[in-house]
Amino acid sequence: MLDVGMLWLDDSKNRSFEEKLLRAADYYRNKYGRVPNLCLVNKKMLDDEKKIGGIQVRPVANVLLHHFWLGHRLA
Repeated sequence: MLDVGMLWLDDSKNRSFEEKLLRAADYYRNKYGRVPNLCLVNKKMLDDEKKIGGIQVRPVANVLLHHFWLGHRLA
């Protein structure tokens, strides 16, 4: 799981999944001074694990819909 993380909500219908993730990653980078490398999302938002902009995106059951649990995983 994540060693350091931030929960981001984006339920906008006007942005793609990738745009939402990259906006959240940009905010995370500006706030914490490092680039996130892992994002957990609800299984209804993504079918299979994939990499977007250097961030491993993983669907899980315990993240709320429209939320991005974004952070940095060590090792």
